[in-house]
Amino acid sequence: MRTIIEVPDELIQTLDQIGQRENCSRAALIREAIVEYLQQKTNSSVESAFGLWKDKGCDGVEYQNSLRSEWGGK
Repeated sequence: MRTIIEVPDELIQTLDQIGQRENCSRAALIREAIVEYLQQKTNSSVESAFGLWKDKGCDGVEYQNSLRSEWGGK
C-alpha cells in the first residue's frame, strides 16, 4: 500500500546518508523503521515485565518467602 507523509528535510537527508552507507533505498529504511517501532509499541505485558526485579536487592522467590513468613506459616 502506498501512503503519503510529510517528513522534514533534515530527516530525509539523514535517511539518504544512511541509505548510501548501507546501500538501501529510502523506502526500505522507512519500512524497517516502522516495523521496529511497531514491535516496540506492541510488546506484550510479559515482555515488558522483564527486568522489574533487577534493582530490588533480592529475587522474586526471596521476596515471596519474606511475605509468607509474615503470615506466621512456613
